[in-house]
Amino acid sequence: MSLDPSTVETPAAVVDRARMESNARRVADYCARHGLSWRPHVKTHKSTRVARIQLQAGARGLTVATPHEAEVMAAVCDDLLLAYPPVGEAKLARIVGLPRSVRLTVALDSLDVLRPLAAAAREAGRTVGVLVEVDVGLRRVGVQGTEAAVRLARAVQDEEGVEYRGVLFYAGHIRTPGPESDAGLAALSRQLGGLREALSAAGCDPEVVSGGTTPTLWRSHEIEGLTEVRAGTCIFNDRDALRVGAADPGDLAYSVLATVVSTAVDGRVAVDAGSKALAKEARGGDGTFGVLLDRPEVEVVALSEEHGMLDLGATAWRPAVGTRVRIVPNHVCVSVNLQDRLLVEGPDGLEAWPLEGRGRLGRPT
Repeated sequence: MSLDPSTVETPAAVVDRARMESNARRVADYCARHGLSWRPHVKTHKSTRVARIQLQAGARGLTVATPHEAEVMAAVCDDLLLAYPPVGEAKLARIVGLPRSVRLTVALDSLDVLRPLAAAAREAGRTVGVLVEVDVGLRRVGVQGTEAAVRLARAVQDEEGVEYRGVLFYAGHIRTPGPESDAGLAALSRQLGGLREALSAAGCDPEVVSGGTTPTLWRSHEIEGLTEVRAGTCIFNDRDALRVGAADPGDLAYSVLATVVSTAVDGRVAVDAGSKALAKEARGGDGTFGVLLDRPEVEVVALSEEHGMLDLGATAWRPAVGTRVRIVPNHVCVSVNLQDRLLVEGPDGLEAWPLEGRGRLGRPT
C-alpha cells in the first residue's frame, strides 16, 4: 500500500529504491568480475526485503552480527556467516537452533568460544563451520599473529561438531581515500600472504579468506588471496563513504527526512532529527554529523536527542519553519538501527518496509 508523503511524520528514514538496487548490482558485478563472493553484512539495513535485493543481484550469502539477525535472515538465505563470537549458552542455543537447511559459519578468535560452540553443535547434532578471526591492524578482536592463527585453526580441526573453513579479518583501520590507502593495502596483502602460507604448511589451507569493508571495497581485488567481501554499507552509502571515496553523491540511497522546527537562532535552523534519528557519530574529524542531500554545503553541526542544528553559514538558502529536508548521516548503519521502518521510494510510490532484524530478542512465543 502506497503512503502519502505529505502525511509522513518526521523524522523518518527514506530509501531511494532505484539507487539501492543500482548499488547492489554494481557491487555484485564488481565481485563477479574479480572472482570474489559478496556476502553483505545485514547490520546496515536489518531488512529481509533489502537482503532479497542483494541476493537477487548476486550476493552468495549474508553476514550477520547477532543471533536475532541470523534467525530473521534464515528465512531468506541458507548460507549465513555470524561474524561475531557467540558467548553464553543462550546465544549458542539460538545459533545451533537455526534451521538445518542453513549452512552456518561462525567467526571466532579463542578456544573459549570454540569449545562451547563445538559442544553445542554436537548436542544439536549439526556441524558448524568456523573461520579463525585474525587481527590485521584494527586492534579490536582477532588472534594476534600467524602462530596463534595456526594453533587455533588446528584446534578447530581437532574438535567434533565444527568444521574449519578458513580465516576472517576486518581491515577497518584502512579508511583513507585513493592513493593514501596504497601502503595499507600492500601491507595487508603481504600479511595475508604470509598467513596463508603458514596455514597451508600446517595442513590448514583456508578455503575462505573473508574480508573487505566499504571503504576499501573497490580495491578488494588488490588484496592477495581474498575470496569474499562482506561490505554492507555500500547498499545505502553515507557521508563517510563519500569522504573516503567509496561512493559518489548519486550512490546515496538513504537519508533521514526531517522538518525545520525553529529558525530563531541566527545563522542556524533546528530540525526534528536529533541523535535519536541520525546517531551522534562525528566522523571525518570536523565534528559534524551529516549534510543535506541536495545541499551538501549545509552541515549538521550539533545534535541533542531531538534537535539537529543546521549551519547556514555557507549558503544563501533560508528555510522557513515547516520546510522538509533530507539529511545524509555520517554513518548509515547506526541511523537505520534507530528507525521503526524504512520508507522506500519506488515505482509503486512510497512503501513502508519493516526492519525485522532490529533488536536482540526473538519474536515472542
